Amino acid sequence: KVPFTDLLDAAKCVVKALFIRQKYMGLSLQSFCRTTARYLQELRERPLDLDNYEEEISETAVTADSAHTFCWQQRVSCLSFDVANRSTELDLPYPDLQEYIADMNVMMALIINGPVKSFCYRRLQYLSSKFQMHILLNEMKELAAQKKVPHRDFYNIRKVDTHIHASSCMNQKHLLRFIKRAMKKYPKEIVRVENGKGQTLMEVFETMNLTAFDLSVDTLDMHADRNTFHRFDKFNAKYNPIGESILREIFIKTDNYIEGKYFGHIIKEVMADLEESKYQNVELRLSIYGRSRDEWDKLAQWAVKHRVYSTNVRWLVQVPRLFDVYHTKKQLCNFQEMLENIFMPLFEVTVNPGSHPELHLFLQHVVGFDSVDDESKPEQHIFNLDSPLPVNWTEEDNPPYSYYLYYMYANMTVLNHLRRQRGFHALVLRPHCGEAGPIHHLVSGFMLSENISHGLLLRKAPVLQYLYYLAQIGIAMSPLSNNSLFLSYHRNPLPEYLSRGLMVSLSTDDPLQFHFTKEPLMEEYSIAAQVWKLSSCDMCELARNSVLMSGFSDRVKCSWLGPKHIKEGQESNDIRRTNVPDIRVAYRYETMCEELNLITQAIRTDELETIEEEGSLYMGAV
Repeated sequence: KVPFTDLLDAAKCVVKALFIRQKYMGLSLQSFCRTTARYLQELRERPLDLDNYEEEISETAVTADSAHTFCWQQRVSCLSFDVANRSTELDLPYPDLQEYIADMNVMMALIINGPVKSFCYRRLQYLSSKFQMHILLNEMKELAAQKKVPHRDFYNIRKVDTHIHASSCMNQKHLLRFIKRAMKKYPKEIVRVENGKGQTLMEVFETMNLTAFDLSVDTLDMHADRNTFHRFDKFNAKYNPIGESILREIFIKTDNYIEGKYFGHIIKEVMADLEESKYQNVELRLSIYGRSRDEWDKLAQWAVKHRVYSTNVRWLVQVPRLFDVYHTKKQLCNFQEMLENIFMPLFEVTVNPGSHPELHLFLQHVVGFDSVDDESKPEQHIFNLDSPLPVNWTEEDNPPYSYYLYYMYANMTVLNHLRRQRGFHALVLRPHCGEAGPIHHLVSGFMLSENISHGLLLRKAPVLQYLYYLAQIGIAMSPLSNNSLFLSYHRNPLPEYLSRGLMVSLSTDDPLQFHFTKEPLMEEYSIAAQVWKLSSCDMCELARNSVLMSGFSDRVKCSWLGPKHIKEGQESNDIRRTNVPDIRVAYRYETMCEELNLITQAIRTDELETIEEEGSLYMGAV
């Protein structure tokens, strides 16, 4: 039994952290767990009406034909408009840098607090043990409930690959067949220009002394092997077919001499396979680097021209953390320039869709931002109030992870409020986080991100793991990818996270490097089920989680999960669509309510005792 004073101190710290996350989620119009929000609401002195808050900031309307200019305050977007021939500043909310640094310091102190670590570790161990008891008592009941459902099984429930990169969404055999077809169908097509002279596809392969007959999966050599373990540089080199960056540029890039023609064809073929399977869906990542202002337009033109649209696909835009590379090559003067290149076109198209018509169409299928790169790279700086503002960041060193994430979040927050006013959907932040590197990456992710990808390092941080559980933050995990890069498969914490009730899903990351079959997501589920002895109920729960944390619209989720999927507890589940037994959903909900009740009850009890104590002192004085 935990002493009440220790429980109270730990509960206060945990609740404070949850309030911090709720604040940043509300500010950026991202979602926050309904159950957790309900318990936090009971602790508030005054209710927080987010709907009224959004109406108050939406008083100034922006018309499509308004002349507009943009200025930057605190290096976070702040917009000025000339509306009806009079200068009006539209004051859109954004996070205060000083407050963010203070909140981050609170979080960093909290996760190393000894009593809090002990409390959270015990609660996590309790959750693991409780789930084992649940399985012992109810596994047969769960299986019986699934057998009673007509038609539905694991194969025909909706599942979403919540973390997959577009440039490697095909397997090696698929890419090989496409390259061979292209060599036969377009041998005389000019695919690149070198020294002012055009090169045909046939000439490119002739310079490598290769023919279509010579090519094989082994020749492509794009599969990650034992040599890529802890070597992110070697893994990145695997993106080059036959080790040639020229072929990567020709076949899996959107911005090249042939305007991404081959890549568009491959994506369409992947989409056709998904539509044929019907129940598998993906959220593909495409890159915006921030090197120039026209990157968005080029990407959107490619998407519209090749009609890379499918009901089974949504897009995320990933921003590689490569400022130091571009700055060294003199492509960027400072970090502010990178931010403007990434976000300015988005503000322009939000204010006036006619200014970037293709981008306006493309954004209708984009659900959020991702931040990508090798997290294990050593960071030379710590993000604090002494860090240079983006306009002054002209150093050779790369800004730290938390610096990138804060400025992406801050600009996205302003953009989301503008998009909400214009009637467009808000975007979310879903970065790679906690795959490697220092623990503060996961702190930034907890504060600013709706979901994260990987989250391996949570296994070493009990306080953060417990907070991710209480906030039900989505974690897209890729065990096969991790097995080749950072963590052996048998040490992957996914089964532990799942048993404790964290919101985890299975994803493929890079089928081109890690998978062999035509259905890489099913391959991921199959291997996980075999290695960790997952039950049918476990697999269906993972699939349901993947849909819940995905960026597909509420209308689509209603169709896939049931019309009450946004409600709490057993009421949110429709076993006829999800194949997840009500027993499992009820167990997850009741367990979470117990945990939230434990920490909030401790605080309420302390407040009640304080009030009674003060009342006794008052009566004694009288």
